[in-house]
Amino acid sequence: MFVVNDMPEQIDGRIITELEKTCVSTLGHLRDHGFALGLQPNRRPLKFVGTAVTVRIPHLDSTAVHMAVDMLRPGDVLVVDQSGDHRRSCFGGLVSYTAKARGAVGAVIDGSINDHDETLAYDFPVISRGYSPLTTRIAGIEGAINVPVGIAGAVVRPGDVVFADSDGAVFLSPDEAVGLGELLKSKEDAEIPARDTISAGGSLAEFSGAAAYRP
Repeated sequence: MFVVNDMPEQIDGRIITELEKTCVSTLGHLRDHGFALGLQPNRRPLKFVGTAVTVRIPHLDSTAVHMAVDMLRPGDVLVVDQSGDHRRSCFGGLVSYTAKARGAVGAVIDGSINDHDETLAYDFPVISRGYSPLTTRIAGIEGAINVPVGIAGAVVRPGDVVFADSDGAVFLSPDEAVGLGELLKSKEDAEIPARDTISAGGSLAEFSGAAAYRP
């Protein structure tokens, strides 16, 4: 059985502009949930912010991935749940090429990917479990597009904000992403004078507050 829901509303461009200036790990100082833990970028440096287009496939069958990649729009991010199968790849060179040709800004795959050199040559950013020569098939068994999915410990809904860089990816609802870029930028800017102080012999522990816990 295949489920193909309508494409989600794309996120506000102001969210993209603000988050692109900040780091995913800065958000990691403020919250623990929503992160795709255990996934790695296919190259560094890497950064993208876009709208989640979600796909769930049943292990071996990547039919729905091929359907979804044709539906991608400029600014979208393909997000694939492989139902716990981390060994197989559903994302290789031609899928990467198609995603980039459609204007997608990246992909997050909770599974392996393949065609390492080809994907790098296309300069298409992907975050995944790593690489594998064992691939999925076009079997026509089942799949779902634009449904809630589970990605490396995070729940992702179609239309969520995908915020990714060289450290990894986090998923946010559009509402909670409003104004978040400004908050993260303010935290990062606060470290600039701290570096000058540390260079002059100042204390990191004093800046961070860790000094208050000295015995």
